[in-house]
Amino acid sequence: MTTMNRRKFLQRAALFGAGAAVVPQIDPSFFLRSALASRGAPMVFLAAENMTGNWDPTSHTNLAQMNLESMVFGTLTRAPMTEEDPSEIRYELATGMELLDDHTLEVTLRDGVVFHNGASFTAADVKATYEYGSRSDRPAAWHPGRCEVEVVDDYTARIHTSGDDFPASMYILLSSFLPILSAADIEDGSISDRPNGTGPFKYVERRGNDTTLEAFDDYFAGTPQLSGIRYSFVGDSSSRLLALMNGEADVIERLEPEQLETLRGRGGVKINKMLSVENKYLWFRCSKPPFDNELLRLAACHAIDHEQVLAIMGEAAQESRAHISPVKFGYADLDAYPQFDPERCQQLLSEAGYPRGEGLPELEYITSIGFYPKTQEYGELITAMLQAQGFPVTMNVMEVAAWNDAYYHREGGGPGHMVDGGWATGSPEPDLVLRTHFHSSSRRVCGIQDDEIDAALDRERNEPDLDKRERIIQEETLPLIARKAPAHSLFTSVFMHAMREDVDGLFLYPNGQLDASETAIS
Repeated sequence: MTTMNRRKFLQRAALFGAGAAVVPQIDPSFFLRSALASRGAPMVFLAAENMTGNWDPTSHTNLAQMNLESMVFGTLTRAPMTEEDPSEIRYELATGMELLDDHTLEVTLRDGVVFHNGASFTAADVKATYEYGSRSDRPAAWHPGRCEVEVVDDYTARIHTSGDDFPASMYILLSSFLPILSAADIEDGSISDRPNGTGPFKYVERRGNDTTLEAFDDYFAGTPQLSGIRYSFVGDSSSRLLALMNGEADVIERLEPEQLETLRGRGGVKINKMLSVENKYLWFRCSKPPFDNELLRLAACHAIDHEQVLAIMGEAAQESRAHISPVKFGYADLDAYPQFDPERCQQLLSEAGYPRGEGLPELEYITSIGFYPKTQEYGELITAMLQAQGFPVTMNVMEVAAWNDAYYHREGGGPGHMVDGGWATGSPEPDLVLRTHFHSSSRRVCGIQDDEIDAALDRERNEPDLDKRERIIQEETLPLIARKAPAHSLFTSVFMHAMREDVDGLFLYPNGQLDASETAIS
């Protein structure tokens, strides 16, 4: 298949029943049209987060590594995730999906696809990937629970869920998130050592903070125009900007708001902005005192003035009134979402047993610097707001690698009492945020254990009708989580990338992943 024909196979899935597939219209805010050019030097991409070094995509939740893996691995579908249609998906390794019943999803697969090691892609790889990825011990937590996959033939697979468990319709939205792995690599354990996917670029080597990819000539949608990609971690935002301006980098991510102003009007550079799938949260460590008390958590939420936080963030953020992004399925602005209200804060402090904050222990607020924009600046503001209401808070600013170590604690019992962090996933599926963090079976960062939240999450997950499920999420699940406040959603991130003017055809997804299969540098 030639590059110019590539968009023909990206056909929209019929999510709510049978219907003719249509070629989607590409949103120009997400796609810069490519120009034909000869293959030259690799594109240099500077990432804002460090890598884990473990190449099993189900073994980590590191966003930088997921972004790199998006160029190496293929998925059954992709999701552009726009506010206009958050549930839209586009076929990639799949060519069709059909719900045969509430617990059976049949997937038709693309013929002629090969892995980077030359092995053919078949339904056996889908079976191995989904059954392995849905195991409860996989820390990436992309799944709603265990599934079994039936291989009908080489290019037909049926995903089965238990009749006593969640519906198979969950896997329609989740299909755009889990990278397809080689069944042989899963069996022999080599998935941790070296990535082997079906994507447009194949892994060459990693040295320190630099990972090198080269174009995969047998990519099913046509050989990429770039010779390769050098994907490098540079933790300081100013260093990333200088590298771009000096011609040492082609694309950089996570622009700070003031950097946007620096680049506007500058020749040779262009900017891409998009509302992302990522919400930024103030996570409470709910598994230990004092934030095991929901009244105290809610009091802290009412101490925070969102307007002042958004003023610091500028164009890098949009107001959020729910615990998922507007580009997630089921999003709704909640009228009762906790807002700045000092009187209500003081009332809740008293009800929690800490009038005016008296009796509270010293509280540590952990944040990072260099990855997310303006974390230290708005962190200082939030610290002052909490202190003004009687919370004895001290802020601890960490470099990205140290913050990563502190942030990811499966039982939610890590250091600190509050942690700043975001969560971005490459699928419209809301449970990749909600269930991952707020169900007792997961408890990733905040460590909440709450029977009422568990029941609400189970109820929305187990509803096979997507329209009914959306109503449950909007009218029951999201309001309940906002009231229990295991975390406080501060805003939805607006991802801002800058690139050299001669970089054409780079498709950027709202979770930070990128498609460079049609990219050319003229």
